[in-house]
Amino acid sequence: MTGPPRAMRGGPSCDRDSMTEPVLKLSGVTKAFGPVMANENVTLELRPGEMLALLGENGAGKTTLMSILFGHYVADSGEVEVFGRALPAGSPRAALAAGVGMVHQHFTLADNMTVLDNVMLGTESLLSPTRDTGAALTRLTGLMERFGLRVNPRAMIRSLSVGERQRVEILKALYRDARILILDEPTAVLTPQEAQHLFATLHQMVDQGLSVIFITHKLREVMAASDRCVVLRHGRVVFEAATAETSAGELARAMVGSDIPRTSRPEPRQGKEILYLDAITVRGRGATPLLDGLNLNLRSHEILGIAGVSGNGQAQLADLLSGLIVPDDGQMVIHGKRVHAPSPAAMLAHGVGRVPDDRTGTGLVADMTVLENLSTEVYRLPAFARRGIMNFKALASRARQLVQAFDIRCPSVDTPVRTLSGGNMQKLILARVLSGAPSVILVNQPTWGLDVGATAYVHQQLLDAAARGAGVVLISEDLDELLQVADRIQVMYQGSLSAPVPAAGVDRAGLGLLMSGSHASPNAATGTTARSAA
Repeated sequence: MTGPPRAMRGGPSCDRDSMTEPVLKLSGVTKAFGPVMANENVTLELRPGEMLALLGENGAGKTTLMSILFGHYVADSGEVEVFGRALPAGSPRAALAAGVGMVHQHFTLADNMTVLDNVMLGTESLLSPTRDTGAALTRLTGLMERFGLRVNPRAMIRSLSVGERQRVEILKALYRDARILILDEPTAVLTPQEAQHLFATLHQMVDQGLSVIFITHKLREVMAASDRCVVLRHGRVVFEAATAETSAGELARAMVGSDIPRTSRPEPRQGKEILYLDAITVRGRGATPLLDGLNLNLRSHEILGIAGVSGNGQAQLADLLSGLIVPDDGQMVIHGKRVHAPSPAAMLAHGVGRVPDDRTGTGLVADMTVLENLSTEVYRLPAFARRGIMNFKALASRARQLVQAFDIRCPSVDTPVRTLSGGNMQKLILARVLSGAPSVILVNQPTWGLDVGATAYVHQQLLDAAARGAGVVLISEDLDELLQVADRIQVMYQGSLSAPVPAAGVDRAGLGLLMSGSHASPNAATGTTARSAA
């Protein structure tokens, strides 16, 4: 992701507007949820025409702080000022009236309504007998022209791309006269081209006086797009600097409180083929197949990356390899044997380990303990059960060993899973899967929402598994992740897979074009991006 250099916009706003009164000021904000301190004495300022990046580990308090600002939560102490006036606590309506707009990571649009209807929703009195759609359309068109946010006002939301839907969310905020815009993980589901367009638009908006806070885990975006950075750790501000005066490494250290472990990537090895998908088709209920003539081959000692924008068949591919859906056409071959009747039990028997994208929904049972979740795939084995009676002592001993080996932070193996952080939940899933020594590992969005420290840990576990001889299918919407750990990459678009290309030296722009439906070669665009072991 790149954007206009900060120097082209007159340098960081903290230099050019250092004497200007802040448009937003949070003073001594503290918020606790029971014994957990989410925010502790947080003081933060946002200046006119500034792009501020807010960073921090999972659970650092970023979203809580922004929720207090937008009125979803009420702080235990402290105050919020917008344009020099105290903001009433706990009122999103007051925040909107004060000029604060928020774009959430998961969009809040009505798919069965048009762009114009979504933008107008909530802006008119329910007692009004008529709707002035003409005036609304004129105003919306003016905002589109002014900020370069092109989208068809008459289009149904369900027909729009992910990037277009995000533009609608921003237009909703601008339509309500937002002068401070908060974006939570704004590029999580965007192609590189869409992300570049988004930040170019945000730069244009900032140059016209808007002030922006964006929450992200992507240090590349922070360094390319922001004027200033603020890092939260354990609910407190621990670092603040002009972006031009810091580095990605310094920000990462501030986020976790120590140096980030460097992943060790061995040289690619040519292993034997262990998984083969031949012309797999899954029709589903609609006219368009969910998976359409899918071809994929995976070798041992290999990490095969699957790139793509969310909703293009990645979930169905993951379900197929997990045994949750059966193909209508084509064949699946594992270790030279055709899988005739895929099922979760059958895939486990074939040596397939599954790391799903939804940790609490399908990966874990949140109300069960760490011990119980670690035992779900082994409790019937002879080492842990005899004549239908489980050996809880053996299961508990195994669980304690895995907790220590995978550094799962929990008081005991009897701790309910719902009390764990996202990173520790992911470690728990990895411990359960990798302890079974699977030969094929499906990993779907393994670092979604994880901080840089937890992400580095997950990557190293996958690399170590491949080094031991497993083949890994890594489904991810994060190109940086794929370029860092994958050996080959295929792009999924509308249920089909592109031909695989080596990850070393692959071009980000070309991959982005494939993700948006272009048939351009991923190696044909300008520049290359080599893998990094950072």
